[in-house]
Amino acid sequence: PCKVRIVMAFADDPANVQNRNSVRSSTSITWAVWKALLLREAVARLSATRTAWLWLLLDPVVQIIFLNVLFGFVLQRLIGNIDMGLFITTGVLGFGLARNTAMRIKDAITANDTLLTYRQVLAVDTVLVRAGLEALLFIISALCLFTGLGLIGYQVFPHDFLQVMLAFVALWLAGVGLGLILSVSSQLIPESGKVGGVLLGPLYFVSGIMYPPSAIPPAYQGWFLLNPFVHGIETIRTGFFPQYHTIPGVSMGYLLAFVMVTICLGLALHVRYATRVVTK
Repeated sequence: PCKVRIVMAFADDPANVQNRNSVRSSTSITWAVWKALLLREAVARLSATRTAWLWLLLDPVVQIIFLNVLFGFVLQRLIGNIDMGLFITTGVLGFGLARNTAMRIKDAITANDTLLTYRQVLAVDTVLVRAGLEALLFIISALCLFTGLGLIGYQVFPHDFLQVMLAFVALWLAGVGLGLILSVSSQLIPESGKVGGVLLGPLYFVSGIMYPPSAIPPAYQGWFLLNPFVHGIETIRTGFFPQYHTIPGVSMGYLLAFVMVTICLGLALHVRYATRVVTK
């Protein structure tokens, strides 16, 4: 059925319906491929299990409640003038967006390998479409979560909306960059995909999700700031809470530099090993 959708997307494009003999542009072909892949990915993601769509909404909620129970008392003493629930929420959503994007698109080529027999479908198409779907699902999940928090009395509208949006976009792009690299390396060296997943796990605990970076001893804060996710999460928090002061050294420029390097490297790998990835 998925192959049929791909073929139908190519056949029923408006440009071809008007003139079957006309030559389609590369842009129209790419757009048709992306639409078909997005439909396939969305159906597969939301119908994987009976409660797949429900868990999409509940996953961040469970994490937030769990972290509030574990670290609520400590956070109350460290940042008494900041709402603990929103503090943890911003950390969970920021890190989750980057990590989930990277891990989901890491397996995009393997999940769509049968479609790569069509010459219109490139390996990088499957990666980019899955990244776009992850962003769309995150927006829906975040809107539902913040709406729920707002209904129970939380002040969910950020102090600096544009800064918060920029930080979220940068974290998503960081996940895309890592995913582009891992999607190629996992095809060439299968063990590298597992190593990437293992390395992203500990970052959950050293990205400042459940504590402010100011709680880290000054002697180790420099090492702590090597983690690019910290810069995005702290930027989100300073955009949410005008009274929140982060540690010196937090910079969106560092995160954006990381984004540029990883995306350029990932795209270069896709171009260099395009044939090997498809024939693997």
